[in-house]
Amino acid sequence: MKTIIYNIGTLAGILPSDVRRLEGEQMNHVECMENAYLVIEDGIITEYGPAVISPLASLGRNDSAGVGIKNRATPLAAGGRSIPKEAKGVVFNTDAGTDAEFIDAQGGFVMPAFCDSHTHIVYAGCRDGEFRDKIAGLSYEEIAARGGGILNSADLLHATSEDELYEQSMVRVREIMAMGTGAVEIKSGYGLTVEDELKMLRVIRRIKETAPITVKANFLGAHAVGRAYKGRQSEYVDLVCNEMLPRVAEEGLADFVDVFCDAGFFTVEDTEKILSKAAEYGITPKIHANELEVSGGVQVGVKYNALSVDHLEMTTDAEIEALRGSVTMPTMLPGCSFFLGIPFGRAKDYIEAGLPVALASDYNPGSSPSGNMRFVMALGCIRMRLTPEQSFNACTINTAYAMGVSDQLGSITVGKKANLIITKPLPSLAFIPYSHQTPIIEKVILNGIAVTK
Repeated sequence: MKTIIYNIGTLAGILPSDVRRLEGEQMNHVECMENAYLVIEDGIITEYGPAVISPLASLGRNDSAGVGIKNRATPLAAGGRSIPKEAKGVVFNTDAGTDAEFIDAQGGFVMPAFCDSHTHIVYAGCRDGEFRDKIAGLSYEEIAARGGGILNSADLLHATSEDELYEQSMVRVREIMAMGTGAVEIKSGYGLTVEDELKMLRVIRRIKETAPITVKANFLGAHAVGRAYKGRQSEYVDLVCNEMLPRVAEEGLADFVDVFCDAGFFTVEDTEKILSKAAEYGITPKIHANELEVSGGVQVGVKYNALSVDHLEMTTDAEIEALRGSVTMPTMLPGCSFFLGIPFGRAKDYIEAGLPVALASDYNPGSSPSGNMRFVMALGCIRMRLTPEQSFNACTINTAYAMGVSDQLGSITVGKKANLIITKPLPSLAFIPYSHQTPIIEKVILNGIAVTK
């Protein structure tokens, strides 16, 4: 099946096929094409280019010889299904055939769908009661120390069936798709027992199998110490290593393994032990680090070639230096900073040091209850002082890299999945984060198929 998107005002986020991430000065640029078309076949971008209006269109002829697209194939076929009258006379460097579907972008932007490399959207219930505690002045650490936070979510999840957990989670999946997210990494970590962690990961697998969004699963058994192991953290780490990880690997439930290496949670030594065990099963590491204090998590992540180190609200120049020359993507979560009132990551400094930066939502019930990646892009500009181009790249190609899918997603590239956003006509790329609450999305396309009306 061929789909042709025509009348594109701006095609944004074009990259060569060999680019997997952008770093330093590269993040300052977003390649765009004005007055464009894009072709999708079997869910893959197969072609794009400038659309040329045939001067013979007004004569009702389909012959456009001499218009000047080099090596063009035949223009839109006149036979077969009806061609939209607005598309007549638009010459594409492709043969539309007789059964192509046409989508009129009506002069809007067409851009890659957002990729969100850090979420916790499989959870039960909510934690709105803790919202009142935050308003009253309690910190994240204080709420956790009182037995709230992650442990509250673990209690709720334990009491929720797998089917109900799936249904609750799919509400959030549909929500983020409608807001333009085309790929999402989902973490476990609200189980904290062997069976409940497996329950979470099975729900993530079910989402992967049933939803059109691209899904990556992350085993985060080391999110907090389960209630049954209070005061026995080393024993809980042994449980993660010797019981949880083997079961996860046996069922093939996780693409990644993660550890919350931070104050009040897991130490560098705990983290090394878990990552060493995960390496035996060939599971790629990622790290929660430096949300609450400078923890050493970035350095241990780099040591184990973590795909990303995430949060980084409290990092220093030492972390910037540790990341130089590494394969690890520094990923910042401005929604968490916004909701908790904690510092925003030093994204500008990272980029000026020549490093890449990714931005993700951290969608979770306690510290970032939103998966709106457009708002994340806006926070990147408004609170982290990134340019719209830097923030766009951080929310597309770089966060695709941070979840291991930048070879398939995150840019307008021939051969990549057609996960796209079509917007209303916009004055510029900067309008997307500038007017971040204005409803601009006309259509979200995942795997070449529209998932919104």
